[in-house]
Amino acid sequence: MKLGVIGAGNMASAIVRGVAASGKVAPGDIWVSDLDADKLATLGALGIHTSGNNADVYQNSDVLIFAVKPNIYPVVLREAAAQEGIADKLLITIAPGITIDMVKSYFSCGVQVVRTMPNTPAMVGAGMTVLCGDVPEQAFAQAEAVFGCVGQTLRLDEKLMDGVVALNGSSPAYIFMLIEAMADAGVQGGVPRAAAYTLAAQSVLGSAKMVLETGKHPGELKDMVCSPAGTTIDAVAVLEKRGFRSSIIEAMAACTEKTKAMAEQ
Repeated sequence: MKLGVIGAGNMASAIVRGVAASGKVAPGDIWVSDLDADKLATLGALGIHTSGNNADVYQNSDVLIFAVKPNIYPVVLREAAAQEGIADKLLITIAPGITIDMVKSYFSCGVQVVRTMPNTPAMVGAGMTVLCGDVPEQAFAQAEAVFGCVGQTLRLDEKLMDGVVALNGSSPAYIFMLIEAMADAGVQGGVPRAAAYTLAAQSVLGSAKMVLETGKHPGELKDMVCSPAGTTIDAVAVLEKRGFRSSIIEAMAACTEKTKAMAEQ
């Protein structure tokens, strides 16, 4: 596999670093383009080919990731459509609101497109990437091989991707806010700031691990912590009174609706 990445932002860099470290693709078979020379220099130090010209990436890759902001997609897709041999490449998107049909509309030839929604924990090898697309199994396997280098992968139907953005792509922000709030409360209670962040973050990490590994319903796991007349049930009661769950649901609904609106533009 020869991997090309248009863009060298946080997600692009995480993917490139993960792939290079995995050994599945040699650094010399990875090309990245960006206008930021400093970002390119950092990746170049890993033995990865870098360029300020996207054409170099198109010409030296067979799997191509468009790692740019949604508003830049029309620019890079028009550019890609003018390249020779583009029909032979696997095109991968990572931005919200960019549908497969939208991508294909820029090409006069048939192209293979896999739409994905990764999240920022990919930066520490613990990402979750959802993939969809009407492509041969080999193409899916290539895409999964790439994103498997930075975490877990899951295939879903494209009709679910707007909700996936809120549930997967944007959700680390909610968790970071939760950790920050928990740590602030810990500091208020006298716990040193550094210790408070460690305790809050490890509690979130461990709780997520319990959901994934025990197979128990989150409500059942919550009940295991809530002893009769204990301290935890009082905290849960306050969260319920303040609309903890409903606020998360409403926030995610707003995120989903914004994603749908982006796709319609």
